[in-house]
Formats: sequence, C-alpha cells, structure tokens
Amino acid sequence: MKNDNGGGEKPPFSYPVKVGNISANAVTVKLEADARELAGLAKLWQVVSVVSLKAELQIARWKKDGVRLKGWVEADIVQSSVVTLEPVASTINEQVEQIFVPEGSKLARIVSDTAEMVIDPDGPDLPEMFTGDTIDVGEVVAEFAALAIDPYPREPDAEFADHLEGDADEKSGRPNPFAVLKDWKKD
Repeated sequence: MKNDNGGGEKPPFSYPVKVGNISANAVTVKLEADARELAGLAKLWQVVSVVSLKAELQIARWKKDGVRLKGWVEADIVQSSVVTLEPVASTINEQVEQIFVPEGSKLARIVSDTAEMVIDPDGPDLPEMFTGDTIDVGEVVAEFAALAIDPYPREPDAEFADHLEGDADEKSGRPNPFAVLKDWKKD
C-alpha cells in the first residue's frame, strides 16, 4: 500500500490525513465517494459500476508513533454474472481495522525484522508502514472494499448447465486428446 503520495498516479478514492494532526483521542471521520470517484473505483476494480462507497472510521494515535484506523466500509456494486453475464448487484459491508507505523521507527523494525512469524488468520493484520507525514485513509477504505468483492458473482438462481468435458468428445465423435495417455503407466 502506498501512503507517501510522492508522485505517481492519484488513487480514485483519496482522503489524505496528516499524521501530525492525529491525537490520542479518536476522531470519527465519515467518507463518501462522489460520482467521479465511483467511476474511477469501478474501473480499478473491473466491475460494471460502483453505486456507492461509504465509510465511518475512528482515527487515533497508536503507541506514540503509529496510527490506528477502526470502523466499517459499505459499498454497493454491480458486476457481471460469471454464469449469464447479466448484471448482479451486491452489497459489501466490512469491518476495517488497520495499524500504521512510520518507516524507520522502532515499531517498523519489529515488523520487518521478524524472520519467522506465526500469523493468526482471525487476528489483527500486521501493521502497515508509511513514509512521509500522510496516510491516505480513502485508499485504505477502497482496499478493504476491494478485498470483499465476490470474484465469482452470479444470480442466486443461476447455475452452470450440466456439462462434462469428456461427454462432448464422446458425442461429437472427435478423439479424446488424452486417450493416448490411458495406457501410459501399464508397462
């Protein structure tokens, strides 16, 4: 994740937060994507459209140098069904929890110096490192939403037709290209 905003292309949904302005007391931030941002996210996520993207986050300091984001992200998207290619609407509702530590800090060295880690899949994610003095909270929200997109969307009642690859060759009379391998191990 890039959080340095030093050149490069600006992400479609961006909300930079200056780390120096974050206090130990959590501040609530509500974000909502506008039409231009929604179109950019649809292109980035390769979906038909993103109807809405909203988030509510608590942003606070974490262990002096770090930053902690906690809250939720909600999005309504439209994708093409993998069965019929018809539009399929879905809603994403994900919890967001991410800790950021500055590159070069003692906390970052602990994360990067660990040669062998045991990661609990249900536990919190490892802290992300950031450079500079800004974290793009909008990019974090977009990333959490993107990770929740169904990679194989389809209508609830849509099913693939019963079709086995082997059946087509038998019906069509074409030789099965793997038939030459059937006696391969018998010698």
